Amino acid sequence: DYVPPKTSVSKDWHTQLKGGLATGVMDPQTLAAWWNTLNDPALSSLVERAAAGNLDLKKAWARVREARARRGVTKADLFPTLDATGSASWSRSSKDTGTGKTSDIYSASFDAGWELDIFGGVRRSLEAAEAELQANYEDLRNVLVSLLGEVALNYIEVRTFQARLTVAEANLEAQKETYQLTLWRYQAGLMDELAVEQARYNLENTRSQIPTLRIGLEEAKNRLAVLLGEQPGTIHKELEERKPIPVPPLEVAIGVPADVLRQRPDVRKAERQLAAQTARVGVATADLYPKFTLSGSIGLETLSLTNLSSSGSWTLSAGPRITWPIFKAGAIRQKIEIQSALQEQYLIAYEATVLSSLEEVENALLAYAEEQHRRDGLRKATEAAQKAVELAQQKYQAGLTDFSNVLDAERSLLSLQDQLVQSEGEISSNLVRLYKALGGGWISLAQNEKK
Repeated sequence: DYVPPKTSVSKDWHTQLKGGLATGVMDPQTLAAWWNTLNDPALSSLVERAAAGNLDLKKAWARVREARARRGVTKADLFPTLDATGSASWSRSSKDTGTGKTSDIYSASFDAGWELDIFGGVRRSLEAAEAELQANYEDLRNVLVSLLGEVALNYIEVRTFQARLTVAEANLEAQKETYQLTLWRYQAGLMDELAVEQARYNLENTRSQIPTLRIGLEEAKNRLAVLLGEQPGTIHKELEERKPIPVPPLEVAIGVPADVLRQRPDVRKAERQLAAQTARVGVATADLYPKFTLSGSIGLETLSLTNLSSSGSWTLSAGPRITWPIFKAGAIRQKIEIQSALQEQYLIAYEATVLSSLEEVENALLAYAEEQHRRDGLRKATEAAQKAVELAQQKYQAGLTDFSNVLDAERSLLSLQDQLVQSEGEISSNLVRLYKALGGGWISLAQNEKK
């Protein structure tokens, strides 16, 4: 008999919760549609379309239908079988050994059989098939959790690339003005050619970064289209307008570690696979005991087709049958040992899945909180860099500093602005990874399954 494994986990998270994280009770509706917390209609639309059109999700559905059919095949073994047969044959003997005449034989019969599942082998097989079906459902939900997370991550990546392009283009325009200013001053004889070339390579260096950002943007859009089950390029138009990176909510309730084990589909799948394998131990054990079968046959047999329905053509047979393996050189017990060893492996796999899930959540908690600190530092650094550029330009124009200070300030500003945008995108991405680690997003699918 299967007993679910008892896994002891800590009552609280090891990572110190900060940055809006709290151990309050997770709202099931919020976790079921966590993407709505980012308050981005475009993202919500993409998520719904991915859930309807993604090919990996359709493949997972097909695996569920396969498991359901396999369970049906196993369940049929609990019931009697009934077969109908009919035949017509003729034979002719030789004159040397017989009469040399031709004879016809016509027959029709119904055959019934029923194996009495006294020692539970069939019931254990059905139990294993049912657990496998449930494991396939959990696999489907796990695919959905991963899919929705990937859609959100790629959407945030699109918005992050757009923001980085905006930063690079704005810096490019500012550096164009700096280059033009140095060129005029050189033409007026107020400075040497070195400053002009320095301004020009700074400008062209910034220009060279823009194609790389455009490539990243296009690749993220193409990945999104494929996740939706569509051809690359089909969603470019709707994502053409540049919009802000989705902003996380001020507070996120994550619950406690025990909630994760109940919520994550991969943990639930591993537990169901363990249950299925436990039942297979019972299937192998049942082979040690006798099998009892009731069989019977009722039919008609005659030499003439016209006499097939006469009372004299009826045949009847019925009786029980017992089979019991007496000697198989220990093969049955070795098969039981095989299934028991597999059960131990599934138990270890379940425990490993639990640890991996907790590790994933702990890492996501840390990354989400710490990235906010990094973002705050980058924001202050960017403000200081902007002021440094203005001061360097003023001093240079007044002849109080070298032009290289202007170039250094401009390069630092571009780098810090780009890092700041990436950090803002990473915060939103880390929130998505956190919800994914918590196992959010599959509850709505489970509700549809019940319908």
